[in-house]
Amino acid sequence: MKDQETVPLTVEILGRDYQVSCPRNEREHLLASAHYLDDRMQAIRKRAAGLGVERIAVMTALNMAREMLAKEKGHNEQVVVPLNSGSARAPSTAADDERAHQMQLRIDAELKNS
Repeated sequence: MKDQETVPLTVEILGRDYQVSCPRNEREHLLASAHYLDDRMQAIRKRAAGLGVERIAVMTALNMAREMLAKEKGHNEQVVVPLNSGSARAPSTAADDERAHQMQLRIDAELKNS
């Protein structure tokens, strides 16, 4: 069962190193996931300078959860609040577009208040 052997791994997110372990056969996937997460968090940090790491993490998690739920409902497009540069595509319907726009306005207002 070599595939289930866990290996230590260091991932860097927002300039901080985190020690994790994962099955050997998932190492590359975890590294890619950490890189993706770091990119998303860096994009939010750039857009909302001065925002704490915890809030950046929550905003990123909300965007990624929304994206995941949209895919589960059969949407092929990324339906995320476009807080990061270039990775979000337009929602699939006018209703989705309006919801995304309203959510973006609320997020922008919250970011300005923090």
